[in-house]
Amino acid sequence: MDVTVFAAASLKTALDDIATKFERDTGHSVSLSLAGSSLLARQIALGAPADIYLPASTEWMDYLQEQGRLVPGSRRDLLGNRLVLVAPHQSAQPIDGFDDPALFAQLGQGKMSMALVEAVPAGIYGKSALEALGLWQDLAPHVAQTDNVRAALALVASGAAPLGVVYASDAQADPRVTVLVEFPVKSHTPIRYPMAQIQGAGGGAVEAFFDYLQGPDARETFVSAGFSMVAE
Repeated sequence: MDVTVFAAASLKTALDDIATKFERDTGHSVSLSLAGSSLLARQIALGAPADIYLPASTEWMDYLQEQGRLVPGSRRDLLGNRLVLVAPHQSAQPIDGFDDPALFAQLGQGKMSMALVEAVPAGIYGKSALEALGLWQDLAPHVAQTDNVRAALALVASGAAPLGVVYASDAQADPRVTVLVEFPVKSHTPIRYPMAQIQGAGGGAVEAFFDYLQGPDARETFVSAGFSMVAE
């Protein structure tokens, strides 16, 4: 492969489309490794052959920067996102905010799916938001943790979990789920997707795709997929 990208699982829909267009337009090939940002960062730190890292967390990018794994000057914030509570489309019942008793009624004895709350960005954001709303203590015993946010989404989409905490872009990507409510922006730190090139990588194809991710075609795809652009 000409370019290997390690990226947050929540970027799958958008990056699949962007990589396909880039390959068609340039003739270069792109390999996408999509998983939890924490797992990918640890793999890169251990020497995994990544050219570009695009996590859903500034903290895991900080981790690699401290390890000396980033190409100096290549790091920048690219995307933003929002956090939402979702339910299976077939069983979703409207709720009037997070203080609505209907939220707990909809959960019942079921599970609320979340990405790993101590390691994966979506889970960390979600736990922080639920704590800020005063709900974490009551909901924590019901949480089913998954390796990444797309796995949390899949539990809700399949009906295995009556509720789930995912990104707005994830909810938009799967018609089998319905957004019940969006988390207040102030309930968690801003959701940012930084991007950087990895030491030892390089070459014309890597530079070209790195630039392409910041260009107008990729911007249009990211926005259509539910992300916001924060890069200049």
